[in-house]
Amino acid sequence: MMRHWTPLAVVYLVLAVGGLVGTWTYNVLAITQMVDFLGDLSGSGPAVSSITTDLLVVAIAGSVFIIIEARRIGMRFGWLYVVLSGVTAFAFTFPLFLAMRQRHLTRLTTAARRPA
Repeated sequence: MMRHWTPLAVVYLVLAVGGLVGTWTYNVLAITQMVDFLGDLSGSGPAVSSITTDLLVVAIAGSVFIIIEARRIGMRFGWLYVVLSGVTAFAFTFPLFLAMRQRHLTRLTTAARRPA
């Protein structure tokens, strides 16, 4: 079960779980209170709009990174992390991708070191 799980991959996985729990706590709260989620993101003042823009740009850059990096190192289904971020949270899928990327790189390194 713990094969190819480096300490760095575990840190990324813990961050992914924290991102999922943290964001969905507030998402469920917004849903149960029937809050205009998108309206709040852009209309709750300059500070919220600034954070929204900041995170949107980071999510777009991260999504491009995920797709390109997954292709570069031969990970399958890299695009799925981007799609899942739309239904979960980028705070979950990005560290999850980093954890899976670390496992993939560790597996490749281990395989390359094995004698033929």
